[in-house]
Amino acid sequence: LRALRDALRPLPDLERMATRLALGTIRPRELASLRDALGGLDALAQATASAFDARGLLADCLGNVPVDPALHTLLDRGIAAEPALMVRDGGVIAPGYDTELDELRQLAGDNGAFLLEVESRERERTGIANLRVEYNRVHGFFIEVSRGQADKVPDDYRRRQTLKNVERYITPELKAWEDKVLSARDRSLAREKLLYEQLLTQAAEHAAALARSAAALARIDALAGLAHHARAHGWVAPELSDDVCLDIEDGRHPVVEHSIESFTPNDCRMSEERRMLLITGPNMGGKSTYMRQVALIALLARTGSYVPATRAKIGPVDRIFTRIGAADDLAGGRSTFMMEMMEAGVILGAATPRSLVLMDEIGRGTSTYDGLALAWAIAHRLLTHNRAMALFATHYFEMTRLPERTHGVVNVHLAAADTPDGVVFLHEVRPGPASQSYGLHVAQRAGIPPVVIRHARKELAELESRNRAESQLGLFVQQTEDESGGDQDAPLRAALQALEPDSLSPREALELIYQLRRDFL
Repeated sequence: LRALRDALRPLPDLERMATRLALGTIRPRELASLRDALGGLDALAQATASAFDARGLLADCLGNVPVDPALHTLLDRGIAAEPALMVRDGGVIAPGYDTELDELRQLAGDNGAFLLEVESRERERTGIANLRVEYNRVHGFFIEVSRGQADKVPDDYRRRQTLKNVERYITPELKAWEDKVLSARDRSLAREKLLYEQLLTQAAEHAAALARSAAALARIDALAGLAHHARAHGWVAPELSDDVCLDIEDGRHPVVEHSIESFTPNDCRMSEERRMLLITGPNMGGKSTYMRQVALIALLARTGSYVPATRAKIGPVDRIFTRIGAADDLAGGRSTFMMEMMEAGVILGAATPRSLVLMDEIGRGTSTYDGLALAWAIAHRLLTHNRAMALFATHYFEMTRLPERTHGVVNVHLAAADTPDGVVFLHEVRPGPASQSYGLHVAQRAGIPPVVIRHARKELAELESRNRAESQLGLFVQQTEDESGGDQDAPLRAALQALEPDSLSPREALELIYQLRRDFL
């Protein structure tokens, strides 16, 4: 496994290169990187096949890794060992790939021997011992003679420049050489650009095969990554079941457990009879982490990976829906609460009995009564209509009465303990509802001034005493008592009990609704 990951690590982004190759926009250094990578793909595939029991997905992947050797041969012959960044800079096509290009390069880059030959010959012909053949970017090639030797200059010399102590000349032979040399670089770059385009056209024929190889290597890399984590962090093979269940023992969050000093593992038991866990507990107690780790373990298991747990049995999961966190859409004119309700609506419309739903603090963006009513109704709908497996975290303590009224939901809570130094979050998932929210404790730890905390405690005590007789649980009482204790809805209930709904036609039912509205509203 280590050898395989070491072999994969230096590989470039082959998928991106395949796309750029097909479009003809790949750059020289990318081609050089591709050439170097192609040289080791066959060896990588063979070594992996011999080291692992290559069956199923791994065997399919290994079969697509090799690419036609013709592409590697083409790039090896055509691209320089260390090409320039852009084709226009030259030095991209390898020496020996094209004879004409090699001649132009030699002409443009190696003038020393010819100039020495001209200088030696002209010294002998003119008898001027200090004659020199020079070059600069302004005047090109020239023959330089001191002012005192100017009378020895032959008639075929043409004056190019006069300076204080020297005269500079050009000859027809030197002029012809200058024209040839200075144009050789331009012609060399043009030739190189043409050859590069032709090479790209040939290489593009292998783009589809290269894309398949890139996809296969990506899968192998993903499998190797999962195997590495499984070995390094004590993951176990989950049992995959056809029954609706999430049975996790000592589950852990694969990221958070490596971000803190000590992680507390937790169990999760969900089945046909326990489709919803109603999670309460303090802020910072670990509710969101617990929900996420359950979802990640389910996801890893259903993708074929080992999972961070002591034991896990995972049933079918078709989709995972999450309603965690909050963010508004200012540009679209949608508030945080609106976005929260839109996401909840999508979940209620799409979740199935094989879906896993994570609902975290639904309904908190509006008034207490509205939020509580919505949270209750959404949870009830998930249980009775969608029948999805759900982790439902809430701070509405009244929600903990839901198990008394609806089958398939159980209360659990994240434990915390009061100590002389303040609240301690134990991060343990325990049966039953939380005893309190610890909101003021969390605010105190967050740095809220003590005077504000004391004021908040007084207000909390007053609110609790004022509402103790009229708990928010009254929202869900189905009958209303008048001041004298009589049942105001008794006539309506009697009228409804006397009905035979199955015997009513649609028209009769509509007329009855109007009649009840006139009589009781």
